Amino acid sequence: MINKIITLRQRPQGMVKPDDFELIEKPMRPIAEGEVLIELEYISVDPAMRGWMNEGTTYIKGVELGEVMRSFSAGKIIESKNADYPIGLHVSGILGTQKYVISNGKGLSKIPDLKESLSLHLGILGMPGMTAYFGLLEKGKPEAGQTVLVSGAAGIVGSTVGQIAKIKGCKVIGTAGTDAKCRYLVEECGFDHAINYKTEDIEDKLKEYCTSGIDVYYDNVGGPLLDIALKNLARGARVVICGAISQYNKPEIYGPKNYMKIVTARGYLTGIIVFDYLHEYPRAVKEMSGWIDQEKLKTKEHIIEGLENFPSGLQMLFTGENFGKLLVKI
Repeated sequence: MINKIITLRQRPQGMVKPDDFELIEKPMRPIAEGEVLIELEYISVDPAMRGWMNEGTTYIKGVELGEVMRSFSAGKIIESKNADYPIGLHVSGILGTQKYVISNGKGLSKIPDLKESLSLHLGILGMPGMTAYFGLLEKGKPEAGQTVLVSGAAGIVGSTVGQIAKIKGCKVIGTAGTDAKCRYLVEECGFDHAINYKTEDIEDKLKEYCTSGIDVYYDNVGGPLLDIALKNLARGARVVICGAISQYNKPEIYGPKNYMKIVTARGYLTGIIVFDYLHEYPRAVKEMSGWIDQEKLKTKEHIIEGLENFPSGLQMLFTGENFGKLLVKI
């Protein structure tokens, strides 16, 4: 059995490029006692990958040169010598950008009685959905009647944040980069307003839509947009920093100029790392699955065919070409 693997060939300088990766083939060894062989079906393509490609350690160690590119992946067990993980069981986890993987079961999430698409367990029921759930509810602490602003709102995290905020009775405004994405947020996801940051004046629109200020700002973008949001905070506001996708391919991160607005708003600015909530995933998945069944939560997927197209797919995250949760189907 021959495995196909995407490895990190070199560390990117600026925008991530296909040349930063290499597709290699190597034979699979036989599995040992206690191990399973998983045939992966979907690879999740996430903004966090750009940070993982850097040298050193932040909240997680960077991928070493020549190693399989780290990714959340999902597939089916096709061979097993582990009684806890039988053949045919679907699983997900940080399993890498490859066709096959051998695991001893550590870090695997079981997906028994799979009813929905397996891809959802890398999106709204996977790491991005959990990031939205815990980032908003545990860090943002929205209350009914409050105003929630979400940047990068058409992405899987942002759109899920906004929909959960609506479930909790909030007024929700999102920013996105195309009119089609803005329509999707309002017409499909139930946002109250959506702002096209490329064609509209965000500051003017926030004054129009957030007359009492922003109670929760969920930031996926960073950069100057964070400054604008900080200027419009309500008293007691919570700013949740999830990501800064506008900055990931730049040599220097843009720092907020209006951070003292946190003081005058008597608010707080905090970050979300979803791995801190691993033990609570089952509770969140159960509640979110219920919302999906009740059609209170919707999701959109953008699926690329072929492992060899992973590098160009990753670029799409930073150019805004994708529309919905980006995945590679092997």
